[in-house]
Amino acid sequence: MTALSVRGLVKRYDGGFLALDRLDLDIPDGSLFGLLGPNGAGKTTLIGSICNLVRPTDGSIEIFGLPHESRAARQLVGLAEQEINVDRFLSIRQALIYHGGYFGLGRRDAAARADEALELLGLASKSKQSVGDLSGGMQRRLVLARALLHRPRLLILDEPTAGVDVDLRSEIWHLVRTLNAAGTTILLTTHYLEEAESLCDEIALIRQGRIVDRGTSGDLRLRYEVDTIAALYDRVIREPVAS
Repeated sequence: MTALSVRGLVKRYDGGFLALDRLDLDIPDGSLFGLLGPNGAGKTTLIGSICNLVRPTDGSIEIFGLPHESRAARQLVGLAEQEINVDRFLSIRQALIYHGGYFGLGRRDAAARADEALELLGLASKSKQSVGDLSGGMQRRLVLARALLHRPRLLILDEPTAGVDVDLRSEIWHLVRTLNAAGTTILLTTHYLEEAESLCDEIALIRQGRIVDRGTSGDLRLRYEVDTIAALYDRVIREPVAS
């Protein structure tokens, strides 16, 4: 089964900038899929389109066979955004409980799941602290906890280890592998090439709003006759576009 199917996706912003240019992408159910590309390549616009935060100009998106704008599809997706955008005046437990309401969870269920997520992310002892009192690393944990609260089948992680220390990065890697092993499909964007190579079953390379190639890291290295994923990235992404 396909977890995510994107067909002919176009997004042209006011002013004429073309962020997505007839992009096609399929992600199999149960996979841990990496998306690599430079800033401005279209990653954030693609994620926003999948999560109904951006309205595409053209094309279609299906999530487990459902139109992405449907309520049923939206409930299947969890997003841990790169930017930490949690209400800083709430306690972290309150922030999670309120988030549960967006997905139709009653207060009792939302509270139970909040406690579960706080325990999973090592935040239980800080549940009564306000978001603004947390360190950057702890806020990153909270963003992950929020994304997991409604138990999504498709989890999108947008630069989940950006700016975190080595210990937290290792914890996030372990969590990602554990969730994927339990059946959660994961779409990961990252600028850390070794992270994509270590974690992902398959990698897609995005450039100027299009997927330019995809495959396992081994297959891609062999195809482009390079020894490392960094060399592959240089070959596919950083070489000048032919005029």
